[in-house]
Amino acid sequence: MTTTNSNVITCKGIVSWGKGEPLKVEEIQVEPPKSNEVRVKMLYASVCRTDLLFANGFPIPAFPRVMGHEGVGVVESIGEGVTGLREGDLVIPAYIAECKTCETCMSEKTNLCLKYPLSYNGLMLDGSSRMSIRGQTAYHAFSCSTWCQYLVIKVNFLIKIDPKTPLPDASFLSCGFSTGYGATWKEAMVQNGSSVAVFGLGAVGLGAIKGAKSHGAIKVIGIDNNPMKAAKGRAFGMTDFINPEESDKSIAELVKDLTAGMGVDYSFECTGVPPLINEAIQSTKLGTGKIIQMGVEEPNMNINIIGLLVGRTLKGSIFGGPKAQTDLPIIYSKCKNREIQLDELLSHEIKLEDVNKVFELLKQPDCVKILIKI
Repeated sequence: MTTTNSNVITCKGIVSWGKGEPLKVEEIQVEPPKSNEVRVKMLYASVCRTDLLFANGFPIPAFPRVMGHEGVGVVESIGEGVTGLREGDLVIPAYIAECKTCETCMSEKTNLCLKYPLSYNGLMLDGSSRMSIRGQTAYHAFSCSTWCQYLVIKVNFLIKIDPKTPLPDASFLSCGFSTGYGATWKEAMVQNGSSVAVFGLGAVGLGAIKGAKSHGAIKVIGIDNNPMKAAKGRAFGMTDFINPEESDKSIAELVKDLTAGMGVDYSFECTGVPPLINEAIQSTKLGTGKIIQMGVEEPNMNINIIGLLVGRTLKGSIFGGPKAQTDLPIIYSKCKNREIQLDELLSHEIKLEDVNKVFELLKQPDCVKILIKI
């Protein structure tokens, strides 16, 4: 089936023009989809702390960058070769793809497709962009730019979902919550009767708490210096809460105090704050502890190698390990069946025009997820 709309669309989107500069709503020209591509009309987007990194030029200072990588929308038009989708379908754009034919897609070891690799440079895989601003090339965020009224994306990065899905839930599943939940399931493979520590109780951390509890963990320790996060953690299954600012002990010592001096079986580090990575390592059991690192704040960090030489395992994770098209629908079905309730995540809702409220809202103590009405 070929595209039914070959016209360039002019629409509004949120743009970062450089590190430290305020975000701006700009008129953006979005090209029609090419072969195996889809143009999506965005309905809602949500905010991830990774967006703050992108706005400041991490990992590559490519500007102007059209922001956002979480969201939900409907298919507006499709390019040649696209199958399984039609105009009007409700879809989630993901930043990892699944071809289902390459070596890694055929294995259970990773969710990183070799044919459609994770992109950091802000361009499509052919080295071009489908967006421009007054004739200037605009860069995507990962494979998509969800803080825009329209985007173009390879079909292998899209997940079709039930049109009855609550739109906020769909947006939240496209990154943060699914990353944490998936890490307990696909990366750590949390075992029944185990113990878990989760560092940082944002959407990723709350997803890890819910995932750990769902997979049988009996002690789930949430760690955050914001006391307002305690109630959120308990809503998703947390059994114990540590506020590091309320003690002179290290976090690792506090975790061991709650686990008879042993430490936990699994730690999930969701913040990327460099000192917390070593705390996450030291919080796990000698010989068998597993640490899943999902947060990122700086590209280079100092890690205490002694903590790993004693048998612990540190593993990095993108999107928590789930494959976009195979595994994400499983998490979605749990939400549909109310096994997972995402209502607790939504703390703020803004309009596209209120873009400059985003990063201020992230600083609010009650902020978990911000929904942007596109």
